[in-house]
Amino acid sequence: MNSSTKRRLALFDLDDTLLAGDSDHAWGEFLIASGLVDEPSHRRENDRFHADYVAGRLDIHAWLAFTLAPLRECSATQREALLAEFLEHWARPMVHDAGLELVREHRWAGDFCMIVTATNDLIARPVAELFAIDELLATEAEIAGGAITGRIRGTPCFQQGKASKLAHWLAHHGESLGLAGLDRAVFYSDSANDLPLLELVGEPVAVHPDERLASVARQRGWKIISLRGEPD
Repeated sequence: MNSSTKRRLALFDLDDTLLAGDSDHAWGEFLIASGLVDEPSHRRENDRFHADYVAGRLDIHAWLAFTLAPLRECSATQREALLAEFLEHWARPMVHDAGLELVREHRWAGDFCMIVTATNDLIARPVAELFAIDELLATEAEIAGGAITGRIRGTPCFQQGKASKLAHWLAHHGESLGLAGLDRAVFYSDSANDLPLLELVGEPVAVHPDERLASVARQRGWKIISLRGEPD
């Protein structure tokens, strides 16, 4: 199969790109609303971690441990019930029509659609399924003996790790799936944290980008779009 007949990769960040908000941060607010954590201290830490993410200085190991700590004593059944409630009442309302349509357009074009997100897989997987994508790459929460350990399994899907994790996945699956290389791929993201991967693809697209990414995108002539009904 020559390169012109291989399927193009369409890559999407999840939070604040396909979603109108951040699912990780919303999870913290859900835990507060559900009475599972102390409101003042949890909100303070939840907001601090989110600010660190925006600033590009997030300790993702500490973030995952904090995010999933309330689930560590839950049974698998209790855990799934909480995640289902979060999906239905908090995450699903963050899915907007423009994000769904963007993925749909790429599917119609025959592209292989993949969400690549720093959010942990317990939260990200059910949300990603709403977009009917082909594959999800996320930060993987370690589960041992049926219990969440609070640690990350493998490489965090964050900053350079997002590019490394995708490269590893492509090395193992790209040929068998008939996928073209990253030089033909498109990647949509809102965050400067994703610059390592944006710089590898043939078509980087900044989606209502943060200040740092917007500056880079303008300097390099990258496409800048909005999925929120705002002017580009």
